[in-house]
Amino acid sequence: MSDALYLFISVAVMAMVTYLIRMLPLSLFRKKIKSRFVLDFLYYVPYAVLAAMTIPGVFYSSNSVISAAAGFLVAAVLAFFERGLLTVAVCACGGVFLTELVMRLIS
Repeated sequence: MSDALYLFISVAVMAMVTYLIRMLPLSLFRKKIKSRFVLDFLYYVPYAVLAAMTIPGVFYSSNSVISAAAGFLVAAVLAFFERGLLTVAVCACGGVFLTELVMRLIS
């Protein structure tokens, strides 16, 4: 099988799967959802998925899990106090940098 044909088939399968994921809920649920439990569940799904995708990346992105935890803690505290995204990101990076600097000086 040539590389171009393999690439075309791969892209077609990915497009079909993406389309089915978006189309199935529209075709299966024609009536308005009235269940409070289902509505609450669907409301929190994006947050849960984002957390599940982001948190592992946070803890494996630096040289040490300790410095990653320090950066995460800084970000969580600043986000709790409703600081802006840029402020949270810069301060979290600074927290990781300072923690790794202190760890190098200690060892």
